[in-house]
Amino acid sequence: MAVARRRGLMSDTSDTFAAYATDRAEPRFTDWLRERSEPDWTAAVDGRFVRELDADRIDDDVFRRYLEQDYAFVETLTGTFGHALAEAPSMVAKGRLADFLGTLTSEENDYFERSFEALDGDADADPDATTRAFTDLLERAGRQGGYAETLAVLVPAEWVYETWATGIDGRPEAFYLGEWIDLHANPAFVDFVSWLRGELDREGAAASPRRQRRLDTLFRRTVELERNFFAAGYENDSET
Repeated sequence: MAVARRRGLMSDTSDTFAAYATDRAEPRFTDWLRERSEPDWTAAVDGRFVRELDADRIDDDVFRRYLEQDYAFVETLTGTFGHALAEAPSMVAKGRLADFLGTLTSEENDYFERSFEALDGDADADPDATTRAFTDLLERAGRQGGYAETLAVLVPAEWVYETWATGIDGRPEAFYLGEWIDLHANPAFVDFVSWLRGELDREGAAASPRRQRRLDTLFRRTVELERNFFAAGYENDSET
């Protein structure tokens, strides 16, 4: 697996984007946010769940519980992308977001249906505490902010997945494991995440320092919840 293992490192990144940008030729707002989100970022993209998926030794019950919670979350995620589409500043941006919404509601939904049948999963499972917190964060970002705030939760939510999935070299035998990786490691998804980052780079760099702090808070909270989301499938297991 290509992802570097840096668990336990605390971020020493500058508190402001302006300070971060002073000694960099081409500073990216999303790079600053990602570095600020450590150690949760590394724990999310290279934690126990991802390592076991990479080694094809993840327990079916763990993956089933994870998928049930992901599906309980996906309706809110779809609505948040819909809000971003409405707030997007150009027709080109609206088109990119509309295309991704089509993927969420068709190809990915079909994957969930087939996987639940294979794993005896519950498409109507009650959301757990982490899923409820994640849902609340997405809803508040859209309700209380604009395009930039919505991007500040959508970018890490998708970028975390693109990072761990593209870091996995092999493919597990079970279709519901291999296809889950492929959904987040294919060229179209990688390109979409790159585009999303570019949108937040532009919006974040142009924002006031006060708004940049708000975007930073939203981004870091999203990454923290992603970390918790992957760990939740293990229930009371102490290893993460």
